[in-house]
Amino acid sequence: MREEYGKLNKVEMSIWECCELLNDVIDESDPDLDEPQIEHLLQSAEAIRKDYPNEDWLHLTALIHDLGKVLLLPSFGELPQWAVVGDIFPVGCAFDASIVHHKYFALNPDYNNPAYNTKYGMYSEGCGLENVLMSFGHDDYMYLIAKENNTTLPSAALFIIRYHSFSALHTAGAYKYLMNEEDKENLKWLHIFNKYDLYSKSKERIDVEKVKPYYLSLIEKANFNPFLLFR
Repeated sequence: MREEYGKLNKVEMSIWECCELLNDVIDESDPDLDEPQIEHLLQSAEAIRKDYPNEDWLHLTALIHDLGKVLLLPSFGELPQWAVVGDIFPVGCAFDASIVHHKYFALNPDYNNPAYNTKYGMYSEGCGLENVLMSFGHDDYMYLIAKENNTTLPSAALFIIRYHSFSALHTAGAYKYLMNEEDKENLKWLHIFNKYDLYSKSKERIDVEKVKPYYLSLIEKANFNPFLLFR
């Protein structure tokens, strides 16, 4: 699946167009309020902007981190919910008990494979998450898009985009033994980000047109113009 969707050959559009398209997405793992999805993105981004006014890269990261959920839409392949949303986790090593619904891993052949069911499996201590194969989902898809666009977003932003659904790590502290020093520094920012991603959603409406020019400027600054490539 990663190989197929990593070709980025589905659609070509701007970041803002994609934000608006996300309004058509229903994430069954994250039932929330009735307002358009773009407002949820902006609620998180604006909350971070208020508390961290000088970290504009973090404002943009909040806006775009969930855009990979468009994989649920027909024009992007209409993948099933389980393949796009929900928690992600490493494969190729033992499944941690903190992973949601971990009991079902007993049905996975890797569960009893001695090459993959140990603490390190096919990895080594401190190898770095960059070298760990994760289950595919909207996190990885948006990360691939950012890399394809040669974005100027910092390493911490890419880390947040790629691992914000890796709850076993950032909530339960699992798999830290696979992290390198850069991962550890970036995890600090992911912990900051999560507070706004999970707890900033409310019924307070965002004036989308009012804040749009600011975020368009960040999109351009981060080298996401003229196109966000899903092709």
